[in-house]
Amino acid sequence: MNLDTDRKLGTGWISGTASVSLATIGLCAVFCFHFPSYLTIPEAREYYPIAWVRGLLHIILVSGFLLGLTSVMLRHSKILGMSGMGIVGLAALLGGSRVQLDTDLKSDWYLGLDYALLILIVYSLIFIPLEKLFGRLPQSVFRKGWRLDATYFFVSTMLVQLTTYLTLKPAVVLFGWADFPALHNFIRSQPGWLQFLEIMLLADLVQYWVHRMFHQVPWLWRFHAIHHSAEVMDWMAGNRLHIVDLALTRSLIYIPSFALGFDEMPMYAYIVFVSLHSVLIHANLGVKLGWWRFLFATPQFHHWHHGAEPEAIDKNFAVHVPLLDLLFGTFYLPGDRWPQSYGVFGEKVPDRFLSQLVYPFRRPQAAKQTDHQPAES
Repeated sequence: MNLDTDRKLGTGWISGTASVSLATIGLCAVFCFHFPSYLTIPEAREYYPIAWVRGLLHIILVSGFLLGLTSVMLRHSKILGMSGMGIVGLAALLGGSRVQLDTDLKSDWYLGLDYALLILIVYSLIFIPLEKLFGRLPQSVFRKGWRLDATYFFVSTMLVQLTTYLTLKPAVVLFGWADFPALHNFIRSQPGWLQFLEIMLLADLVQYWVHRMFHQVPWLWRFHAIHHSAEVMDWMAGNRLHIVDLALTRSLIYIPSFALGFDEMPMYAYIVFVSLHSVLIHANLGVKLGWWRFLFATPQFHHWHHGAEPEAIDKNFAVHVPLLDLLFGTFYLPGDRWPQSYGVFGEKVPDRFLSQLVYPFRRPQAAKQTDHQPAES
């Protein structure tokens, strides 16, 4: 049977895949109740409305079961539907939405599974409807490569303690001595909105050159090529980042803001903003914003950065402010056109998580010149 036909609406594939996804989310939430010391962020525990969480968990588990049952009734192969219902059954055996909460809490080493589930639910509720209503291309939520991008999503969000340490530690070590009270007091005396704009501009300026360096230094490109290996663009595609790329980029971007001593609230506001905006610019959204797209990064602007056409190579490095690319000669936004294809131009990157994890450390295949590997002069 043709793969596209086997997965179209009415075959039970969508309901089965949704069942497994929801059931897995529910099971993970049950584990968070059982092992909060090891699976939840200590700073967030006291803010969770447990009654609401239990209600949402109940809805997720019931929906997962009903979707699994639908898939079993519609689909010739019962594997997806039975798997979803089986995972829901396991979650129910472990307590379901009435699971007892372990109150013997510790705060040393933990995985941010609660953070991963919360972000996944919030982003799904925001971006899936947006892509269905305003999508440029008619593509499925469970499109090619979605499992790989979901793996990157869970790895990066669950390892929040590690990534935070890798982000902040270099700044503390390199600039812990940079304590200039007069400068810090001046920075913090400014309105919060102004500090937010300054953080955004400063972060994007640093990010522009770090990003460009990852494209033009061959050994760094091998890490960043993982991000560009996504051949389908949507709200999940931006999660495909090698841990070295993620940690190095974030730490370098954070250093100037740390040294200047901005207030915590504008910093937190920027972190929330950049998280949402980075998802937005990868999303499958065909919205047109007129002249605003020259002032603020849009999906079209960033999609050209991911384009596999020769004219798109090494263009549009800014994340927020396209004026940086205009200033430094890397701007490319050809009218209303969009890339015809995405991925790495002239290079084959493996399509499995573990293979991508070790890919930058393997000896490059000799003898193939790409646009990312400058020729010897």
